[in-house]
Amino acid sequence: MPKVTIPNLPVSAFFGVAKPTGPTSMAIINDVKLLVTASKLFMDADKLEKSKGKKTKWRGKGDIKIGQGGTLDPLADGVLVVGVGKATKKLSQFLECVKEYRTTCLLGCETDTYDSEGKRVRLSPWRHVTREKVESALAKFRGEIEQTPPIFSALKMDGKPLYEYARKGIPLPRPIEARKVTIHSLELIEWKDTHDFKWPAETFSEEAKKAMETALQGAGEKPMLVDFPEEPTDDKAPTAFVLQMRVSSGTYVRSIVHDLAHELGSAGHVVTLCRTRQGRFALEASEEGDRECVPWEVFEKAGADAGAVDEDGWHAWEREVLAKLEVVE
Repeated sequence: MPKVTIPNLPVSAFFGVAKPTGPTSMAIINDVKLLVTASKLFMDADKLEKSKGKKTKWRGKGDIKIGQGGTLDPLADGVLVVGVGKATKKLSQFLECVKEYRTTCLLGCETDTYDSEGKRVRLSPWRHVTREKVESALAKFRGEIEQTPPIFSALKMDGKPLYEYARKGIPLPRPIEARKVTIHSLELIEWKDTHDFKWPAETFSEEAKKAMETALQGAGEKPMLVDFPEEPTDDKAPTAFVLQMRVSSGTYVRSIVHDLAHELGSAGHVVTLCRTRQGRFALEASEEGDRECVPWEVFEKAGADAGAVDEDGWHAWEREVLAKLEVVE
């Protein structure tokens, strides 16, 4: 790895992690913290010496601060901005910045969470949907639009997450408020006639349907929970397609896919979701000032075995981070 300029140590900084699909964002942060709190890059040398042999805690006197600039669901992969030390106080800038996503929509089935992690709620015809129809429908979703967050989301109403109302059958005190978001760009980049994606096997139970209906009816809303079965045949799987978008903060990608499928006279849900950019951090640098992310495998390997240090006293993972971090004074 090429030499990098070493800042005054220890540093407060931002760096991007290329999160894999599967683990939660908090799990990623916890694993990175174990490395950060044992590194001279981020910790004072005297404190490191005193902490040798002690178990690292998430919080504690003298413990270093670490956080992330915008959670990704377990299903999602891509850019996760990490802040260490003083940088944690400035992470809010990444909540408000422009983000880019790449997502795959699978037609014919709607789920309670609008993605493949949820349960099957509704089936709908999909064979009539063509690439041309999708490209035409996308125009309605570009620019400034109003978007209603899904009821199975962590957005809070009167201090309670929306998903809690839906799961427990608690009537919503009022309709879910639509929010204005800006879709700077939205393009269909791949059409998949053949693929390995499948609709979720688990269906929404009658009890769960009633709970959701009760929650929505409390706000005068009616869910679409009627099945129009059109099972895939052996020789043709439900169509899937990939969208690429650049959006403002507060945009729900799952809702775009859900609403687009309705616009097409079908149903659909997200089966893959990748955040390719968050502000100036990106999976692939393409603009001036971009900073690429550190592959998750680098931290995973170091967590299992940090390995030997180089001639300058750095572990391989520290070298990777040094090459990509942004120091915060």
